Amino acid sequence: MRGGPDGILPLVHHVEVKRRMGEADIAEVSALLAEAATADRHRPLGEHKWLDLVHGGRTGFAGFVARDRASARLVGYAQLSRGQHSWGVEVVVAPARRDPDASVGTDLLRAALAEVAAQGGGHVHLWVPKPTPATDAMAAATGLTQGRELLQLRIPLPATAGAPPIEVRPFRPGRDEAAWLRVNNRAFADHPEQGGWTLETLREREAEPWFDPEGFLLHERGGRLAGSCWTKVHADSDPVLGEIYVISVDPEFHGQGLGRSLTLAGLDHLARQGITVGMLYVDADNAPAVHLYRSLGFALDHVDRAYTGDVPAAGRRA
Repeated sequence: MRGGPDGILPLVHHVEVKRRMGEADIAEVSALLAEAATADRHRPLGEHKWLDLVHGGRTGFAGFVARDRASARLVGYAQLSRGQHSWGVEVVVAPARRDPDASVGTDLLRAALAEVAAQGGGHVHLWVPKPTPATDAMAAATGLTQGRELLQLRIPLPATAGAPPIEVRPFRPGRDEAAWLRVNNRAFADHPEQGGWTLETLREREAEPWFDPEGFLLHERGGRLAGSCWTKVHADSDPVLGEIYVISVDPEFHGQGLGRSLTLAGLDHLARQGITVGMLYVDADNAPAVHLYRSLGFALDHVDRAYTGDVPAAGRRA
């Protein structure tokens, strides 16, 4: 879209904030997410934020919708959530409205950062799957800089590294939650997304259609949980993907090769379900984990990127 005779861009969309999402809001946003997923061949909203959306929003939640002024059609959505130590935001723009001149994504991101400022400020992560120069420009326009990169790695199944030399058993809903949460939160004490899980966080995932306790593998030593490999099947992907969703090893058992053995146990379980492609995410700067997964035969599929910045509280200077 180009400017008028005075060089001013007409406002063709407006942004509003929603503190809670009703059924109609969720349905409308879900349709936009599906449209973006088809265009990008990647789910546009991370699981943590998807669950916040479908459960109507919790403390620190805010949804931002951008609508076409003429038709009132939803053309973009951003979601903000408060984590343990930082804020997380994601932005989704309708494929037909991604012309840089349209500014839908930038306006949504600015609205989300203004909300962070209004709620006291803080450190912000903007996650973007498969980043492009356009998303680099959107982040730069709002003062965010490139931060963490998350690698999605894939592997043909069955894995050639061999059968897992480790004994595992399935997770038992209603019995294993406390032990698993204790180990997970110790293993990810400083992780912005995976650390600090509560029983509510875990039970939300147990209620998801994809949850299968048979693919949630626990390894015990001396009568206590030492580690686990939680798998997840993405049945709506093409090809169907079997994800190593979470590997948790209690810090007391580090250095014993449990990460490798648990990963192989998860891949073996997925292969026995007839799945031919395994997948996982790992931080690009986690050199030991990246080395481990590549040694097992994983290869890079694509990169997700976080853009970060510190937002001062409203009324304070940066």
